[in-house]
Amino acid sequence: MSQAVTPIARESLVEFRASRTTSERNLLAVRDVREGMRLWRLAWTLGWLDIRLRYRGSMLGPFWLTLSTAIMVAALGYLYAVLFHQDIADYLPFLALSQVLWGFLAALVSESCTTFTEAEPVIRSVRMPYFLFATRTLVRNVLVLLHNVVVIVGVDIIFGVWPGANGLLALPGLALWMVDALALTMLLGGFCARFRDILPIVNSVMQIAFFVTPVIWKPSQLGPSGVAHLPFNPFFDMLEIVRAPLLGGQADHMVWVGALAYSVALCGLSWGFFTRARPRIAYWL
Repeated sequence: MSQAVTPIARESLVEFRASRTTSERNLLAVRDVREGMRLWRLAWTLGWLDIRLRYRGSMLGPFWLTLSTAIMVAALGYLYAVLFHQDIADYLPFLALSQVLWGFLAALVSESCTTFTEAEPVIRSVRMPYFLFATRTLVRNVLVLLHNVVVIVGVDIIFGVWPGANGLLALPGLALWMVDALALTMLLGGFCARFRDILPIVNSVMQIAFFVTPVIWKPSQLGPSGVAHLPFNPFFDMLEIVRAPLLGGQADHMVWVGALAYSVALCGLSWGFFTRARPRIAYWL
């Protein structure tokens, strides 16, 4: 008994390309960001879930961090007010605001390095836009910042400090913070996925930046010549555009020029890196 086998021949075309063009990479990156923005509810839920899991079983939850921040501000405020010969009623609101804002910036920079490595199981199993994980990191740190705002409000009430209408000038600064945070998260998240030893270097840089940036000391303590060089410190510019209005003042125009210049450079660098690294991130994890 014989069986006839009639194969069906079909033409197939397989195209191999070493790399995509620049325009194609940019279009794919734009699509990733657009799809990630559409999933903002999921990013918010994941960020809130991260906070709940981090403080699972705790009585106060994130307010433990608020309590520790309040104790540190009270202790350091009295100590440095004496050392720097500052009026505590003027120095403590400055320190509380600076410490809370710097804590947000430092935590965001550190957690940006682990944006994609922490999400490795999800990235390997589900096709999701990478921008979603950057938004998740931002949401998580914003929630912690909102808890720590209690310290700022408490100190301001005790010492009768009120920024007035100038406080609204902090809103553009906060908006710039959000844009820079997403750019930084995409940049450091991808870069640290490729090079895992970058995280301790970033943490060391942030420790040095804490002492060279006016967080526990005031810019006026440097004198006129020292203050003139502060806009060259990107951390000072980003901190001052939010801190100065909340203290009832206004950020100098040179500070805003520096903050915008650093932001444009950061966003450009982040976008250039992400467009090239986006197809490789899953393989680096």
